[in-house]
Amino acid sequence: MISHICIGVNDFERAYLFYQEITQALGLELKFKDLERPWAGWKHPDNARPLFVIGKPFDGESATSGNGQMIALLAPDRQAVRDIHALALTLDGRCEGPPGLRPEYHPDYYGAYFRDPEGNKLCVCYHDPE
Repeated sequence: MISHICIGVNDFERAYLFYQEITQALGLELKFKDLERPWAGWKHPDNARPLFVIGKPFDGESATSGNGQMIALLAPDRQAVRDIHALALTLDGRCEGPPGLRPEYHPDYYGAYFRDPEGNKLCVCYHDPE
């Protein structure tokens, strides 16, 4: 259903360091990094798609975060949700909701929310019972 998701960034090196740590903690691997463009993309080791991509906007304008826009990344378990949220905060991320159950979504939804250093909102979540 989804081929790739791209997050626009202005400070590519700073964003790359942030996302390299987050994607590594999720078990994703770097598929490409091109400093000329600049952009980088990660994928699950067993699948070519979907890709998670960061990069400077193609049109050369500044990247901006959207209101109501969020990307949710699947974690392998609840501990990973806690660990990745904590990691994001050590990498200059900003908390948008601490790890915990969100029964308003469904009884087993466990998620945490944060913004990257450029203000893009992300979620890390786990959907199964512990």
